[in-house]
Amino acid sequence: MSDNGRDEAHMYVEMKVFGFALDAIAQMPVIILKDAEEKHAVPVWINTSESVSFAAQFVGREMSVRNSRKDVFTTLVERLDMTVSGIYVESLRDGVFTASVRLEPREGEELRLEVHVAEAMLLSLKYHMPVRVNDEVLTRASSLDMNDEGFAQENNARRFVDFLDHMDPAAMGKYPM
Repeated sequence: MSDNGRDEAHMYVEMKVFGFALDAIAQMPVIILKDAEEKHAVPVWINTSESVSFAAQFVGREMSVRNSRKDVFTTLVERLDMTVSGIYVESLRDGVFTASVRLEPREGEELRLEVHVAEAMLLSLKYHMPVRVNDEVLTRASSLDMNDEGFAQENNARRFVDFLDHMDPAAMGKYPM
């Protein structure tokens, strides 16, 4: 692995789950992945049912650690005496991401398990591991320039909507029109 987070042999870029929001245009939940230098961003749209599990893990990480309950995947991996060695976003075709989790047994070859991209993001949070994103995905995905004026305007619009959503109607008379 090189200093910039790239695995040269496989052409992957290490990214982390940076944020989770509702895409105002698509009206769908979106997970934002970013690299360490925050030069690349990859939006990963998920469906509403997946967003509930993701939001619970994203917001309540400390809660799941405190109650010490294990999910089926974690229990199975432990019982098989394996460890999670990597989480990958492999490709993007027709707007659909493919992802995999790599499992390392105590002895033997690494096992590649295909998973839904939302599951891969959940596992990234659960195991505190980066997501390795294929360079082709970075090229194909709509990359967000976080310094772009359009992104800033969209971000300001989101903050305004959040402000209105959380505003107490009794306080409306306090602001001049």
